[in-house]
Amino acid sequence: MVLLPGTQTRQASASECNRLSGSGGCQEAPPPIRPSVRQFGDRVRQTLPFAYQWKVQQDFVPTQHELDCLHGLTPRLATDGDKPIEPIPNHVHFIYGLSNPYNKPSVGTFDFLCYLAIRSAIVGMKAEKISLHYTYLADPPSPEPNASPLSNPWIRLLKDDISLVYHSPEEIAALKSSPDATWQAAHVSDILRLKLLQEQGGIYMDMDAFGFRPFTTLLNSPRDIILGHEGGNRGGLCNAIMVARKNSSFIARWLREYNGADLSKEWNYHSVVLPKELELEHPDEVCTLAPNAFFWPTWTWNHIEFMHKQLSSDEARKWAAEIDKNGGSLYEDQLAYHAWSQMAWERHLSKLTPEIVRTRDTRFNILVRGFLQDNLAVHQS
Repeated sequence: MVLLPGTQTRQASASECNRLSGSGGCQEAPPPIRPSVRQFGDRVRQTLPFAYQWKVQQDFVPTQHELDCLHGLTPRLATDGDKPIEPIPNHVHFIYGLSNPYNKPSVGTFDFLCYLAIRSAIVGMKAEKISLHYTYLADPPSPEPNASPLSNPWIRLLKDDISLVYHSPEEIAALKSSPDATWQAAHVSDILRLKLLQEQGGIYMDMDAFGFRPFTTLLNSPRDIILGHEGGNRGGLCNAIMVARKNSSFIARWLREYNGADLSKEWNYHSVVLPKELELEHPDEVCTLAPNAFFWPTWTWNHIEFMHKQLSSDEARKWAAEIDKNGGSLYEDQLAYHAWSQMAWERHLSKLTPEIVRTRDTRFNILVRGFLQDNLAVHQS
């Protein structure tokens, strides 16, 4: 496994975290400040010897339990008896557009990065079904929910391979367990994704998560939910990528923890820290993976730069060969990569176009290049 040197990163702004409708991996959302001041702060915090981000980036070795989970060797529980285990459906769920960019432009519209994420489920994961759950998808944005999703050019490119599933504003508002609290759309998305998996089963992916190969072994796990650790310190189990059967007892327990919670006073406790606490209390209900399966490299400054820095010709050839050897991923045991848009959006991801992905050699671009459709216009943006 490739291990990366440690460093520090900045905290995410609220608009960046809202954009892709997930709170997994985001830290506390501070008020907006000028980019130059924020970047200076980033650099200063890199030098602090006891910063939490150093723990996130620390080296790790997969445990035997994590390897068994990855390779389909997790033993069945005695309570399962001899009844056959029904595979988890190869059905990928994405969520986007719970906030309306017509009223709040900072949340953004379904864009090229979102297109790439869904294409990864088609090409890399070979999903049997892909559902895009949404409230607002129109581009240009409209004040009306469910206004012509096909007005968005990226949706038009994907329409033959996905199912569009509309959720009304009233349905989304009803997900709040504290109706009077001010929640970000990301927190509402956290609840919606758990309910979708509880009712239908399958795979949930954030709109900045990319799958590189089929999850076949995970779908046949005897455990009803599979989660990946975030960070080399294994400080949390991130909800940005989840695999689960319907009626999972772990998800039922997780959802109950939202009752009466005021998520306006937190960012990622319920989405990252809490599932780790529940796993420690109920280890037989969940199969856990090492950080490199879904969430490595991490969200820290140096890891983001590792993924997006320009490579020399020799480096590009080396990494292209390594990715090919690993079946489409950076590392042998990597099934997916969460691109941490809440940290990488401003500096890197927002600048990507089909032309840049095709022609600029970075580790990220080489990873996702194969997801582009052949007939995608080079200069489309």
